[in-house]
Amino acid sequence: MCRTKARVEPRAQALEQTLTPTPASKMVAQRQRSSSCSSRRHLAGSLMFLATTAFALLLPRSSPLSYGIVIDAGSTGSRVHVITYHAGALLQLDWSRTSSLKATPGLSSFAADPGSGGLSIAPLLEFARRHVPRDSWVHTEVRLMATAGVRLLDVTTAEAIMESCRELLRGSGFRFQDQWATMISGADEGIYAWVAANYALGTLGGARQDTTGIIELGGASIQITFATDKPMPPEFSHVFKFGDITYNLYSHSFLHLGQNVAYESLHDLLSTPLKSMSTHLIHQATYRDPCTPRGFSRMAGPVKLPASVLESKADYKHFAHAVGNFSECRSVVRTLLQKGQEECIYHDCRLGAAFVPDLEEKFLATENFYHTLKFFGLRSKSFLSDLMLAGEQFCHGDWSSNIKRKYRSFNKGELLLFCFSSVYIVALLHDTLKVPMDHKNIDVTNQIRGVPVDWALGAFIVQKN
Repeated sequence: MCRTKARVEPRAQALEQTLTPTPASKMVAQRQRSSSCSSRRHLAGSLMFLATTAFALLLPRSSPLSYGIVIDAGSTGSRVHVITYHAGALLQLDWSRTSSLKATPGLSSFAADPGSGGLSIAPLLEFARRHVPRDSWVHTEVRLMATAGVRLLDVTTAEAIMESCRELLRGSGFRFQDQWATMISGADEGIYAWVAANYALGTLGGARQDTTGIIELGGASIQITFATDKPMPPEFSHVFKFGDITYNLYSHSFLHLGQNVAYESLHDLLSTPLKSMSTHLIHQATYRDPCTPRGFSRMAGPVKLPASVLESKADYKHFAHAVGNFSECRSVVRTLLQKGQEECIYHDCRLGAAFVPDLEEKFLATENFYHTLKFFGLRSKSFLSDLMLAGEQFCHGDWSSNIKRKYRSFNKGELLLFCFSSVYIVALLHDTLKVPMDHKNIDVTNQIRGVPVDWALGAFIVQKN
């Protein structure tokens, strides 16, 4: 039986955040200027030495280094986070020693061979062994949490993949229990990302109005999470307690609306009229594709999209005729995002049939928001109007004579998505969620002060606190 080969991608270590103390020499100099008397200088220096020594003795000593391992089994691949920290009443993460590694493809790619899913995380466990001292293995917990890619699979297949991972984790040498390898809900994923963001910002444990919401655009799903004091349907309300502070969070995951799955769904929608054609005409059929720059053709063969979690279920092949029209693509994307609104049971359903409150707070937009803006070289503030202009120029460009030459370093499948992703972000935030084009309260980033805005970090913080 064929096995899907895993590919690994290292990520740079996070930076440690430190506070720079005021140099003692400066304080001494100030005392020297206040007196010319030698004896007073000596007395002042002695007193300062005694005070500094006493203060140092009163400071709590850092506990020995501890380690934790979290494997984020996402739709685009699995990433291991080896987290180094000092245990105690207040969790202190050591970013100078925290590291991560990603392996592709994701666990959902093993749907046809669930028993091989666990093999894809073997390189991640080997990476963890190299970064955790051997004498700490037995005390180091390893947890695996699968997200939207695995949630899209049927229950039997998903559980078989998870069991193959548990088998490998049991023999990893780290501390592990079977319930530590599981699928997490989309709402939990969103809450963990919110925790990570506000931990990095220094607002976790503070007043609700000081916290920042988060919107994640993943490959298979979208998560929206923020703290609010407004009433909402109970199925969207999540009470989260951190220390002595209790937050009421809106958190919801929109499965099938992640960027890569939405791209697949868009082509299903565009090609729907062809499915009613007689079989002998199908091989000659084409459909208009406004979300791909003109000049691109699938006739030369299939293009492997990065991290797509859907397999084609059709027994025939359609060919898209790329026309590259931002406005036309935007209209089709709006139709896709509004699908299911006829089933809405709430007073306002902005995204499918789900309730979404007004996004009035400060927000971080992560994952594919960040990758798309980075590609177009855009700043994170007031980015929507700039993204629309950049997206229009890209979508209306010619694939063969312009785009391929300008972006030679990009994989063809990755490059293919940027017209669609620019349209998708504008249609999602502005057309659907009603975010103004000049909105300045959304910051697009993947890191804050060197700390990754990653839900796996949030999950670790929640477990340790």
